[in-house]
Amino acid sequence: MNLRLLVILLTMLNTPWTSADARFPQETHNAALRYWMAFAEMRDPPADKALQELLEKTAVGQAAWEEAKLGSILDSNREALQIMQRATKLSDCDWGIEYGQGPRAPIAYLARARVMARLSALQAMREMTAGDSQSAVERWIAGIRFSSHLAKGGSLISVLTAKSALLSNLRMLTLEAMRGHLTDAQKKQTLATLKTLPDDGFDWAAAWEVEELLIQVFFDELRTSKNPRKTYQASMEEAMPEEAGIPSPKELTRFHEYMAGAKAALGLSPDAANTRLEMLTTQKRSLNGLTQRLIPSLLKVNESRSEIVGIRKALLEALRVN
Repeated sequence: MNLRLLVILLTMLNTPWTSADARFPQETHNAALRYWMAFAEMRDPPADKALQELLEKTAVGQAAWEEAKLGSILDSNREALQIMQRATKLSDCDWGIEYGQGPRAPIAYLARARVMARLSALQAMREMTAGDSQSAVERWIAGIRFSSHLAKGGSLISVLTAKSALLSNLRMLTLEAMRGHLTDAQKKQTLATLKTLPDDGFDWAAAWEVEELLIQVFFDELRTSKNPRKTYQASMEEAMPEEAGIPSPKELTRFHEYMAGAKAALGLSPDAANTRLEMLTTQKRSLNGLTQRLIPSLLKVNESRSEIVGIRKALLEALRVN
C-alpha cells in the first residue's frame, strides 16, 4: 500500500467522529419526486380477471374486504404505500409536465397514480376492518391530499384522474361516518381536510386553461408541419378528418374567446355554470371543425364537478349527524 495513503487511513481511524459531523443534503419539498419513488416500489397485482374485479369493487366500497384474497397484494406494496403516505404531507407537487410538447406531453405518471390510489384505498379498508379506525382515517385523508397533488398543474385528464381518487376516499369516509365508526376527533380531522378543498374538489378553471394552451401548441405545430395530417395522426393516434382544416388567425381568435368563456363558467358553482352551458354550446358549434374536435366536453366537465359537490355534501352531513 502507498505509504501516504496508509498514513491518511490511520489518521481517519484515529479521528473522533460524531453524528454531528454528518450533513445530509436538504430533503425535497416536491411530493412528485416521492410519488415516483413509491411508483417504483409498486408491485403489480396478479393478472387474474376475477381478482382484478374484486380489487375494483372493494376499492370503491362495493365489496367487503377479504384478507385471504387481497392481503398479500397489499403486503407486497407496503413500502410503496408508506412512501406515498409520507409524500402527501409535503406542500408542493410539480410533476414536471412538458407543456411545450402539447398533446404529446408525457403523462405516464397518471396510470401509475391510478393504481397507487386504489392500493391506498384498499389499505384503508383493511385497517378499518381490523379495527384500526385511526390509521384508516389517516390513510383516506392521505388519499384526499394525493388527489389534490395529482390535479396540480395538469390538464383535464389529470383532474379527472384525481377526481376518481378523491371520490373513492370521500365515499368510504361517508360510509364509515354513517355507520358511526368515526370518533369525534376523527370527524374533526376529516372536516379540517375537507375545508382545504374547493366545493368541487379542484381548480377546474386552471386545468381548462392548460387545456387551451396545449391545443394552441398543437395548432402551431400543425401550421408549421410539412405534413400536417401525418403530424396529427402521430399525436392523436387517429387519422385527421378529411374535411378538417387548420384554424385561421380569425378562427383562433374565436377559439380563445370560447375557451375564456368556458373558463369563466368553471369559476362559478356547477349550478351557476349550467346556466351558461347552452350559450357556450352554441358558440362552440360556430368554431372551426378541427377546433371543435379537440375541445373537451364542457358539459361532462361540469357534471364531474357536480358529482364531487354532491358527494362532498353527503360526507359533511354524515359527519354532522353522527
